[in-house]
Amino acid sequence: MSVIAPTITVETADEYKAAIERIHPFAQRVHIDISDGEFAPTFLVGEAQIWWPKEWIVDIHAMVARPAEHLPALLGLKPHMIILHVETNTDLLPLLTQIKQAGIKAGIALLKPTVPSTVAPLIQAADHVMVFSGDLGHQGGMASLMQLEKVRLIKAINPTAEIGWDGGVNVENAYTLTQGGVDVLNTGAAIAKAEDPAQSYGLLVREINKHGVI
Repeated sequence: MSVIAPTITVETADEYKAAIERIHPFAQRVHIDISDGEFAPTFLVGEAQIWWPKEWIVDIHAMVARPAEHLPALLGLKPHMIILHVETNTDLLPLLTQIKQAGIKAGIALLKPTVPSTVAPLIQAADHVMVFSGDLGHQGGMASLMQLEKVRLIKAINPTAEIGWDGGVNVENAYTLTQGGVDVLNTGAAIAKAEDPAQSYGLLVREINKHGVI
C-alpha cells in the first residue's frame, strides 16, 4: 500500500523546528531534505541540525556532492533510510553497502535526465529507488508524469525495490502516481504550504487509497 510522506525542505534551524511542529500531529513517515549548496543550488539544514520525534519513520534525502563525507553523521542519526543521488561523481556501491550494514535502508534518487539502465548496478543494490521530478532544493514544483515510465524500467531491473516519487505531488495526481507503481509519495508544498496541513494530508491519504471505478 502506498504512503504519503510529508517533506521538510528548509534552510534554518528555526524553520526546521516550525516544520516539525506543523506536521507532528499527523505525520508518520517523513522525508527530510539536506543540501550542501553544491549538488543542489540551495543550502538547506545539514545533518548536524536535524532531529525528529522518536515515533516517526524518517527518510533522509541527501542532496550532496560528496556523500561519503556526510555518511558517518547520517548513519549516526539512525534514520529509517538514507537516499543518495546517482548523479554524484562517486562510487555509491560501497556506500550503499555501508548503509545496509548499519541496519538502515539504502535508497538512490534519479534526476529527470537519468535513464535507469545506465545505473542498473545501483538499482539492483538499492532497497528504494526515488524518481525525482522536482527542482533540487525547492518545494512547489510540477510533477512530470512522463517520468512514471521509469517505474516500469526500475522494476525490470529490481522487482523488489520500493519506489519513491519526489516533485509536485498533489491531490490531482496522487492517485495516478500510485496506479503507476509509486509506493512512497514525498509531498512538499501540498502539505507544507496548506492552510490546514492535517486536512491536506488526510485528503491525499484518502486519494491514494480510493478504489478506481471502471
